[in-house]
Amino acid sequence: MIAQSRMDISLASPLLGGLSPQTFMRRHWQKKPLLVRQAVPGGIDLVERSRLFEMAAHDEVESRVIVRRDKRWTLRQGPLPRSAMPPLKQPNWTLLVQGLDLHLPAARTLLDRFRFVPDARLDDAMLSFATDGGGVGPHVDSYDVFLLQAKGKRRWRIGKVRDTELVPDVPLKILANFEPEQEWLLDAGDMLYLPPGWAHDGVAEGECMTCSIGFRAAGRDELAREVLQRLLDGADADSRGPLYRDPSLAATDTPGRLPRDLQAFAEAAVARLLAEPRALACALGEVLSEPKRGVWFDAVDDDARASLVAGGVQLDQRTRALYDDAHVFINGESFRASGRDAKLMRRLADRRALGARDVAALSPAARELLDEWLAAGWVRVQAP
Repeated sequence: MIAQSRMDISLASPLLGGLSPQTFMRRHWQKKPLLVRQAVPGGIDLVERSRLFEMAAHDEVESRVIVRRDKRWTLRQGPLPRSAMPPLKQPNWTLLVQGLDLHLPAARTLLDRFRFVPDARLDDAMLSFATDGGGVGPHVDSYDVFLLQAKGKRRWRIGKVRDTELVPDVPLKILANFEPEQEWLLDAGDMLYLPPGWAHDGVAEGECMTCSIGFRAAGRDELAREVLQRLLDGADADSRGPLYRDPSLAATDTPGRLPRDLQAFAEAAVARLLAEPRALACALGEVLSEPKRGVWFDAVDDDARASLVAGGVQLDQRTRALYDDAHVFINGESFRASGRDAKLMRRLADRRALGARDVAALSPAARELLDEWLAAGWVRVQAP
């Protein structure tokens, strides 16, 4: 793997229908859909059908199969042995495999083409295999998504949501009164971008595969809970701070009432925790770089680590690496960085690789840290 060059976001891109990433983000991102014919000419061969079915049977792969029979829908969560899926000749069923980028280098490479959006927003690449008529029904997502037709054909109908009522008694969130406003048949290589809140219904015409590149949008309360928990986890467990004192406490005939002074003490304690912007930024970076649940890494042996001395490194395809002005974040952990080390570690996060010359330029402390990441399987020795 060669380190990625810095993307020129001002250049026109066939992936975006001739728009530059700058123009796309300004005109379409979270604003309006975009249909691109032959965004990836001829489509993309991420994985063979038989291999996708094998992956769906593994515990570490998130998968589900959806079957429609007239107006009845069934959903089964993975792992899915082949016997759990309908025969190929049966119409109206779909296999969904999440996190393809965690398992297939080709899917990770595809995601890299969308890195004009910050990595902190990236969720994953999902591949859906469908027989004729297969789909998941008209629905609406709360996140941005690029729907790339990998193989075959799929008909998409989209529209603004005017009625949020869902079909009752089905295991999917299917809109009961979907009113499409636009409709297209996508061939292999075509792509449709949809902002959050646009209802859409995709139905396979013949056997097909569709890759969904999704961008997460954390809810305000959810993100606050996770960041606060990180702040608490990072607090010094042995430091209790000043104890609450109330030498002027008077006798009471309402012992069940919370003392106002104790309430004020607690409010001040929480405010103090939130009054440190650097600690907040650190907690946020740790949360956003946390790998998906169920992700695990393969430890690297000593021989491979020894080759770090003469070679470059690349991030494992499952690794999430981010940074801010003071920290580097990798897989839910944070590290202070400054000077040349910070510049090079940021380059590693941006390009997902560092060449041998850059590795050699790291300080001994940074090299030791990189060696620890290598031992944990977070980075790999770069292929020559």
